[in-house]
Amino acid sequence: MKKLFVAALIASAPLTASAAGGHGPAGCGLGTEVIFRDAQVWWQHVLAATTNATSGNQTFGMTSGTLGCEDAMGPLRAEVQLFMDQNLEQLASDSARGEGESLAALSELIGIDNADQATFNSALKSNFDKLFSSAETTSGDVYSALVEVMSQDAALAKYLG
Repeated sequence: MKKLFVAALIASAPLTASAAGGHGPAGCGLGTEVIFRDAQVWWQHVLAATTNATSGNQTFGMTSGTLGCEDAMGPLRAEVQLFMDQNLEQLASDSARGEGESLAALSELIGIDNADQATFNSALKSNFDKLFSSAETTSGDVYSALVEVMSQDAALAKYLG
């Protein structure tokens, strides 16, 4: 049982590190910044990553720009990631249709002008497969894909920074 638990921890470490924006092997969060600040060996990184992922502080750090996640936020406001965390299912549904309340709310959070609203909705609809590539897609995946989609459109790229 103990070996199974350790194997699960080791297997989850790369997943949580990539979700955290690449701040070392354990990503950003309370485990990395406070509890295991001076981690040097693999098991300390595993415990830091597990602490970051299981306590919910990594998501908080990414949305608030704290706990070593300051540069993991990307070009959009912190509220965008939090909104995606809380509304991912509805956002997927509205993106597939190219309209809806969650798209309107997301565009408002990003600061999309009314003149660019149709372009934004159309971009999300036409890039649905890129934004929501699988049933396991996370809000972090959608955020990254959204930034990429917006950066490739001249009308939307201006909202990235």
